[in-house]
Amino acid sequence: MRNLLLTLTMLFLIASCNKGPETRNDHYITNQAPLVAQPYTSLPLGSIKPNGFLLKMLELQRDGLTGHLDSIYEVVCGPNNGWLGGTGDGWERGPYWIDGLVPLAYILDDEQLKAKAQEWIEWSIANQREDGYFGPKPLPDDYEVIEGTQQGNREDWWPKMVMLKVLQQYYTATNDERVIELMTRYFRYQLDNLDEYPLGNWTYWANRRGGDNMAVVYWLYNITGDEFLLDLAEVLFEQTYNWTEVYSGNDLRTISPLPHLHCVNVAQGLKQPVVYYQQHPEEKYLEAVKKGLNSLKEIHGFVNGMYGGDERLHGNDPTQGSELCSAIEMMYSFENILPVTGDTYYADYLEKVAYNVLPAQHNDDYTRRQYFQQANQVLVTDVKRNFFNDRNARIAYGVLTGYPCCTANMHQGWPRFIQNLWYATADNGIAALVYGPSEVNAVVADGKEVRLVEETDYPFRDKINITYKSKKKVTFPLHLRIPGWCNEPVVTVNGEAVEISDQDNIVVIDREWTEGDRVEMTFPMEIRVSEWADDSRGIERGPLVYGLRIEENWVEKKTEQWPHSFFEVLPESPWNYALYEPKGSLDEIAVEESSDVPDMPWNLENAPITLKTKGGRLPYWNMDKNSAARLPVRNLSSELGNIEKEDIELIPYGCTTLRISEFPVIKTR
Repeated sequence: MRNLLLTLTMLFLIASCNKGPETRNDHYITNQAPLVAQPYTSLPLGSIKPNGFLLKMLELQRDGLTGHLDSIYEVVCGPNNGWLGGTGDGWERGPYWIDGLVPLAYILDDEQLKAKAQEWIEWSIANQREDGYFGPKPLPDDYEVIEGTQQGNREDWWPKMVMLKVLQQYYTATNDERVIELMTRYFRYQLDNLDEYPLGNWTYWANRRGGDNMAVVYWLYNITGDEFLLDLAEVLFEQTYNWTEVYSGNDLRTISPLPHLHCVNVAQGLKQPVVYYQQHPEEKYLEAVKKGLNSLKEIHGFVNGMYGGDERLHGNDPTQGSELCSAIEMMYSFENILPVTGDTYYADYLEKVAYNVLPAQHNDDYTRRQYFQQANQVLVTDVKRNFFNDRNARIAYGVLTGYPCCTANMHQGWPRFIQNLWYATADNGIAALVYGPSEVNAVVADGKEVRLVEETDYPFRDKINITYKSKKKVTFPLHLRIPGWCNEPVVTVNGEAVEISDQDNIVVIDREWTEGDRVEMTFPMEIRVSEWADDSRGIERGPLVYGLRIEENWVEKKTEQWPHSFFEVLPESPWNYALYEPKGSLDEIAVEESSDVPDMPWNLENAPITLKTKGGRLPYWNMDKNSAARLPVRNLSSELGNIEKEDIELIPYGCTTLRISEFPVIKTR
């Protein structure tokens, strides 16, 4: 029986959450007419605090590269940066760093980090030109290029898009009205100058990434109501690469030749059709993104949610690289799409990238990162591989190895993910759409502030508990996502079951909340087998992907090419295993969980869960071009006499450095 105090609502699309064009959140910056009403609204920076392993990730960033990049990478992020008035780097890298430093500083409430970020913010505000332009000043005629910096043209629109994101976050944390004045003047400057100097005038990056610019324009409109901003958004859309057409058509599906599309642009462009949808709510913009993601999966996709893109898109062989910036920008695209659409598909996808790809691409203390990672990665060394762009130790764990953009851009990953665990709702409630140990303070109902605490070991465990921690009784709706991979969810409030139908992807509990009220959710995690390149198999359970446990030997190296050491990682155990697939299903897989989940779970030693099964080593599956050779295909039964069944262990992908995550199969009758 349904508890009479509970109202259960099913949400399928944005239209079912919006009860008409007037249903808009009363307390936070949300879409105003004529923009489409959004079901969910981002909370101000600092409203959400992480606990457990998520807090540990931010502390590692504080103590690692994020908190110290100005001294570690001083030639770019130090005091001579163009965004501080200097003659050094004047393009994207400095703003990239601050785009992660600002949310890190305010989520941790760290005064030292705030002060570092403030210096960059103050310079931008204090040095805006009379015509509205802001950013690095033109260089003197006698300027000599500083090695390791990136100048381009200081007028380029693209780096400003990154700094606009910085200022947007800073405003939500501080309500500093100078940000609104700067943006208003700059956007008038854009509207006055884009005809003469379009987005692609100086570099093609701004043309490909105009959706980032548009998103901040709409955000400012929701504060000021200035109609010229809607005109500017139209211009930006017209001058931005036609991602709607790319994702809707067959551009991503060509393999001979492979698409001439840059991997990060593809991830960053995902948000653009949905951003524009807010002003022109046509289904084609929503459909385009899902079509594009499906094309990426089928032609270039990996089990971890990423795609082959070692600069250019590069097919689905699991030894092709995927760039760290692609993962970071893909997450940010989903974080933009989710509150506009209310489509939990993007929450599922966001968790997949965050809880698998992200922790595998930086080291344990957040002092080194990979430029490319491989879904099947059995050797990490400074040697050539079959990548489109294969210079400068792109797969090694270093500070500047590969290309330094990721060194600057990686910092937004964990803080922005945490900032998107909770949302305000159009019906003046709170939504938990992405799960992780955390707590939130938010204004609900008719203006009352409440606090909720989420206790969980998710994504490693299937239980999530949310406790109402405010002394005042308040009536408001709590929206809870049902993960798309979960078949038998259980939700209770103070022990009483909430009825959930098979079609529910969001449950809304609308009731009067009393201090100590407790919502308990159980999302049983069943093992799923997915099919990938060359008839290989991936193993998934809940939001996690699993990879073969391979013992690792980390070797530190130093060369004259790099000012910092980097790490190679060598295998200390065999990797060339296939899984057994008798009668159409894999051999039985046993699940073993550790007694607890450590604060730092993302390595071999601390892996909180292990899957145990049988595998067979394939002696002819060896190395090719310093990576695992192409996957052996299909039926290997003719050679079963030479292949011995062995016990093997699979652990969460994010806990691995070396791994096989897409396995060949031994088919038996």
